[in-house]
Amino acid sequence: MAMTPADDALLETTTSQETTKFLNPESYDLDNPDLFINRELSLLEFNSRVLEEAQDERNPILERTKFLAIYSSNMDEFFMVRVAGLMQQVAAKVNDVPADGLTPTEQIRDIRKKVRSNLKIMNHCYDDIKGKLADAGVYLHAYDELTDDQREGVDEYFKNEIFPVLTPLAFDPGRPFPHISSLSLNLAVFVRNPDNNLEHFARIKVPNTLPRLVPVARLNSDTQRTYRFIWLEDLIAHNLSGLFPGYEIRQNFNFRITRNADLEIEANEASDLLEVIEATVRRRRFGFVVRLTVQKDTSDPVRELLTQNLDIELEDTFESSSPLGLSGLMSLMALDRPDLKYPPYVSVIHPRFRNIESRQEIFDVIKQGDVLVHHPYDSFIPVIDFLRAAAKDPQVIAIKQTLYRAGKNSPVVDALMEARENGKQVSALVELKARFDEESNIGWAKKLEREGVHVIYGFMSLKTHSKICLVVRREADNIRRYVHLSTGNYNAITANIYTDLGLFTCKPEFGADASDLFNALTGYSKKTDYKKFLVAPTMLRPRFAELIEREINWAKQGQEAKLIFKMNALIDPAFIKKLYQASQAGVQIELHVRGVCGLRPGIPNLSDNIKVISLVGRFLEHTRIYYFHNGGDPDIYLGSADLMPRNLDRRIETLFPIEDIDLKQQLIEILTIVAADEANARILRSDGSYVRITSPTEEKNKNNSQNIFMTRAKNR
Repeated sequence: MAMTPADDALLETTTSQETTKFLNPESYDLDNPDLFINRELSLLEFNSRVLEEAQDERNPILERTKFLAIYSSNMDEFFMVRVAGLMQQVAAKVNDVPADGLTPTEQIRDIRKKVRSNLKIMNHCYDDIKGKLADAGVYLHAYDELTDDQREGVDEYFKNEIFPVLTPLAFDPGRPFPHISSLSLNLAVFVRNPDNNLEHFARIKVPNTLPRLVPVARLNSDTQRTYRFIWLEDLIAHNLSGLFPGYEIRQNFNFRITRNADLEIEANEASDLLEVIEATVRRRRFGFVVRLTVQKDTSDPVRELLTQNLDIELEDTFESSSPLGLSGLMSLMALDRPDLKYPPYVSVIHPRFRNIESRQEIFDVIKQGDVLVHHPYDSFIPVIDFLRAAAKDPQVIAIKQTLYRAGKNSPVVDALMEARENGKQVSALVELKARFDEESNIGWAKKLEREGVHVIYGFMSLKTHSKICLVVRREADNIRRYVHLSTGNYNAITANIYTDLGLFTCKPEFGADASDLFNALTGYSKKTDYKKFLVAPTMLRPRFAELIEREINWAKQGQEAKLIFKMNALIDPAFIKKLYQASQAGVQIELHVRGVCGLRPGIPNLSDNIKVISLVGRFLEHTRIYYFHNGGDPDIYLGSADLMPRNLDRRIETLFPIEDIDLKQQLIEILTIVAADEANARILRSDGSYVRITSPTEEKNKNNSQNIFMTRAKNR
């Protein structure tokens, strides 16, 4: 849906009608639950925007396929964490409700309704994508669609590669119902014994160690640009007789479950945080079931058997006409079909680092002035070079680093280990509690420890989410500290697909703050008076409140007052109320919130000075920028924190100011370009729904901020 003049008028009318349920505009009660959007429902709205990208025919067909895979993966995590948490609250009879006033039971009810609605959209989207892929020469065949020769080929693959891996598990009085692991795809099979006509149930797990999409031999008429696949579970289903010799296959259906992954960490479980996290990751395999997904034609007896033995309510069973677990579609992005993808983009080296002949010169560049890099438009390579230079430079005596999601084959970790081999003092805080990266981080922590790196696992009660690297270098008779700070992780892979900002600086006050922060992370410290940094959970919340109050005072004086915040999520009730108060005072507020937003914009005399925009595009918007106009002398902060209770109160976060005038101007330009985006933007309405700015028939590149940033980086 696009925003046309007629739509603007309709939106104004609709918004006016919606506000009738609110209190007298002259005396709003800011604790009124109607003024807040539920977090879980807002998150579902974000996932709906991802699904819209899969439906958008302006996107290349493989990119649409990718968005459909991302949507499926996002929904898996939503159930594993968010729905699981609500179910735990219901079981524990928790009476507390969030600011929006919905009880856990009411939230689950609304979630089920929205998920079922989106499932229908997803199934239609999959059918459309499947047809469009076939038109482009990429076929997702059903077994029955294959030629005799093609069936012979895939059956041979089944015999040699799949059959040896499969393990049918029977369910009868002598053999208990098998454990079903989370997110595993399974076949529920009923077989009949011809000797006594009795039927039996067995479960077969579809192995996740094999490709989900099995290549099929091409036809003689196919070109090199043609690809053919069959779903692995479909191939298994048509070869079941080999798994149950002598038995008649009566029926088989696919099913998939999702288990609770939001496991609490008890401080008294072990004497060591590493042991606690390892035990927690192991327990995750046995979390209670929160969702059962079955194929649409699954018989009632099978549904009943599964719900009873998985101990799940019937209303938590969802049916789909598409293959279950569409995240498997992501493998198609590896196809050599650039014509079906976005035009390739290769990140460019920032001009300040472009003519460096040796890595050690990177320190000279930073000494000449702060450098701001904008990923993925600017390459992540200078960040890696910064660490590699520190590892090799004989003048460097120490490196301190936080790692939240380092990823696989991390060049950042490699550089830290190289630095240790070269005799540097190296300390790394590896956050073991980074959800779904626990096992990877445990592996990196152990590997770093074996190399002699001082590894800190973080705190039992707080996650360390700060993104900071400190390099201590001896120069002449002085010690100089070089600091890299970022809005994103030290992950070379996600740096190519997430938009983030990073700052290189050697300003003494930044170096002093970095040292104080690392001393707090590795030792004992109650320090709160940092020179430049705003650090959670101690000083970020009160200082941010002061900065918003300052804008309110500017507005009350009749001066221009403005706030521009770009972040991933806005859900903290106290700050939502503060922004309402700022709007009432006349502060102009522009919020770029990619995901969850609990604030309702556009309510007369309350939030009519607030505009909320969400961008969903080629790259994942991940930057956090906080702009305070301050009477024309703006303060701008970047960092790792969103305005959520967990970031403000239960994490160690760092926001840092941008002080260089030219860099401030760069950030203002970034915010201006983002605000003008018409291709990727949706506007939040007061009822919690989002409306596109452009129609699906308009040019996708029209004022596309991400395309503009790519072009600017190449031309710079």
